[in-house]
Amino acid sequence: MGKTVLLADAAGRAGRAGMWVLSVTGRESESRFAFAGLHQLLRPVLSRVAGLPGRQAQALLAALGVAADPVAPDPLLTGVAVLTLLSDLAEDSPVLVVADDAHWLDPGSLGALAFAGSRLDAERVVLLVGARGQAPPSGFDRGFPELHLEPLSAADAGRLLDAQPRPPRGRDRAQVLAQAAGNPMALIELAKVIAADPDASRRWAAEPLPPTDRLSAVITSRFATLPERAQAALLLAAVADGPDLSTAASRGGGPDARALGPAERLGLVKVDRTGLQFSHPLVRSAIYHGAPFAQRAEAHRELAEALRHQPDRRAWHLAAATLQPDERVASLLEATAIQAQQRGGAAAAALAMERAADLSPDRAGQARRLVAAASAAVPTGQADWVQDLATRALAVTTDRGLRLRARQDAGWALAYSGGRSAALSALLSVAEEASGDSPTLAWEALADAATVAYYSGAPASGQAVSRILELLERQGPSPVDHPRFDVGARDLWIRACIDPFGSRSQLVPYLRRITGSALEEPALWRAGSAAWLLDESDLAIGMLQDAMRRLQAPGVRGASGPGLTALGWAYLDTGRWDEALNVAAEAAGIAEANHMDMVTASADVITATVLALRADGGPARAHAARALAAVDPAETGLIAAWARRALGIAALADGSYLSAFTQLRGLFSDDGRPVHNYASYLGVADLAAAAVRADRRTQGRDVIEHALSRLPGAASPRLDQLIARARGILADSAESGAYFDEALCDAAGDQWPFERAQLRLDHAEWLRRRRRINDAKAVLTQALATFRRLGARSWAQRAQAELRACGVADADAPGQGDALAELTPQQRHIVQLASEGLTNREIGDRLFLSPRTVSTHLYRTYPKLGVASRNQLRDVMARGREDS
Repeated sequence: MGKTVLLADAAGRAGRAGMWVLSVTGRESESRFAFAGLHQLLRPVLSRVAGLPGRQAQALLAALGVAADPVAPDPLLTGVAVLTLLSDLAEDSPVLVVADDAHWLDPGSLGALAFAGSRLDAERVVLLVGARGQAPPSGFDRGFPELHLEPLSAADAGRLLDAQPRPPRGRDRAQVLAQAAGNPMALIELAKVIAADPDASRRWAAEPLPPTDRLSAVITSRFATLPERAQAALLLAAVADGPDLSTAASRGGGPDARALGPAERLGLVKVDRTGLQFSHPLVRSAIYHGAPFAQRAEAHRELAEALRHQPDRRAWHLAAATLQPDERVASLLEATAIQAQQRGGAAAAALAMERAADLSPDRAGQARRLVAAASAAVPTGQADWVQDLATRALAVTTDRGLRLRARQDAGWALAYSGGRSAALSALLSVAEEASGDSPTLAWEALADAATVAYYSGAPASGQAVSRILELLERQGPSPVDHPRFDVGARDLWIRACIDPFGSRSQLVPYLRRITGSALEEPALWRAGSAAWLLDESDLAIGMLQDAMRRLQAPGVRGASGPGLTALGWAYLDTGRWDEALNVAAEAAGIAEANHMDMVTASADVITATVLALRADGGPARAHAARALAAVDPAETGLIAAWARRALGIAALADGSYLSAFTQLRGLFSDDGRPVHNYASYLGVADLAAAAVRADRRTQGRDVIEHALSRLPGAASPRLDQLIARARGILADSAESGAYFDEALCDAAGDQWPFERAQLRLDHAEWLRRRRRINDAKAVLTQALATFRRLGARSWAQRAQAELRACGVADADAPGQGDALAELTPQQRHIVQLASEGLTNREIGDRLFLSPRTVSTHLYRTYPKLGVASRNQLRDVMARGREDS
């Protein structure tokens, strides 16, 4: 309690100071309408939306339902549009955004506000959010400062009572203070009641009530004293709430202001030119729930009649007036759900479909709508809700097709909530049972199961998927509901997930055949991700970039998160580290907007790995810790392996070799089983390096050889290079050179420049120890150039030290590239785009930042780069490339 008064005071002060003040109050009745809160907030400045970058304006107008040419929704671009709009307003004057009762805001609006708020930097914008409860609203639970309004102290509570027109005294005062428990509204309301009825304190002293019930009793008792006409008007206002009430009034269906006079005099409501407002949300709640259902239903029907031009609101009012199943109302709600999905309101669509199911008169319709509600709810990330809907559907239907769909949704609900082992079992059972008469469903369920198995990386998971794969293949070829190559991409993905090394020789030729084919966008993501898993890195980048280019229109980016992380890894593997960081940041933004925990964790480990390779150990460890906190490492071997590898690399860069060995040793069990069937093997060379430097050579050799003995099939050229480096490091000096030479003779290893440079560095160290100084110099020079270009400081310092040991006195060659390397990844990306001629607005649109933030970053980088304006950045970037 008290938050509304504090927020109102802040808004009043801001308004008097000449600031823009935008406000929104969450309403329970609007919490199921997609972007209703955002529409309320931005209504005064909708005219400014036209000035946003094209795709941002299109996305925001679509979300608000006012686009002339509606498009599919895009939560990410909607959040960016809100951020840019607030930044634009702040150019005129400072902006205060106030969101009260945020716990009642619809998920879309809350997500957009959280997205914008988390990216406020240099903008003259303040965001104040008020909500009930101990936990912040969704999206505001990380990175935002919090102020918890505690109950008033005894002294402050006494002062508040003294400020009332008729403050209680003596025993009555003690009773009010004790029962209000520091609640400001309770203090005020109970003081009024005792002033009107001095005996009331004795009744409450003998029968203490919880605060909510107590206040409800106070409010309803005062409501009962109103004239019948005033009660009817107040109930209609409580049923309508806000916008519906205004609309009804404009059509002659609202309450008469004169009828509300007695309620206003009692302090239950306030009526002015802006409309009617309840003195507190609890007042509306108490009046609504205190009325008999028949009276509430009549008010809902009255409003539904006045809202015929707004089908979604009309449907919900009719539903609230209905106790028994009613197909007409259920159909109206179903239509509302379809409309909500078109606007991007997944939660609103699922809620409407769920209520439609409740009102369905027959079990078949109820089951169909429950399954549709479960499918609609999956993108919200609310796994418990999806699970509940699917479970309820299963309880009311024997229809085999509906049951299979419901079980597939339930399987994904388990995966979303972190129960990936149970998810895998559920999805595999769906695929197996659907194999006979629903092959499309079976193959799609298997593809989903393969994704879960890929996240797990455990051999048992892959074997379970393989068993169902063999079953489906015996039933016949994969059904061609889509173009042949699209189906092939699905099959390719399944096989790459379960056996990326053993199946490589069969899959790579097919992968190369479909390159350049007319693949649909989902198939491109699958094929490109499979190419990355098969260590066809350049091919993966081409396909995944093609998929990204098809995502320019709003509303189609949400499902791209997993593919973006694959692209981020491919960039990292091929030495395009800044691009890897940029893609990871974009994937993290998508994950934030769509509640995708695996994508969040994957983006964090990509970032952690790049930072570790650049010897930025503190932030690297923080990102790795965040990744591990986002998922259950025991069920997600992929994240556990990547995080261990990043932490091991960070320790190597710091010279903490025993710590590095401990982390990297954890990529494999005691008997050599990999934590993940793909990611673990990519750490073998770093594990060998850590073992030698930590004086654990024998232990390291045993672990690696046990692990490699379990490797199915032939290794890829990339893994061949890593294995050769590991064995060269661990071998006796006389044998090491053969391993290094063999790997360096294969030109395919140049596709992975950092790993190639590491191999050259270790080879050069061996050459120098063998007194082959001139040979070592040439190899070291190549390695050092790569390390410098990538910003791998620790490895560059090792290469410089080796060159000095070879007699090269001045191994350092600082240049413009060093200044660029001192910038943050985001600053480098901004400088790169600015050097290409993009404006601040265009850069902000590309990177999901506000123009003001872009401007601030550029201003901060100019002194570091020794320039005075953006027109000098092109030369800076050119010199940086020359130095590299």
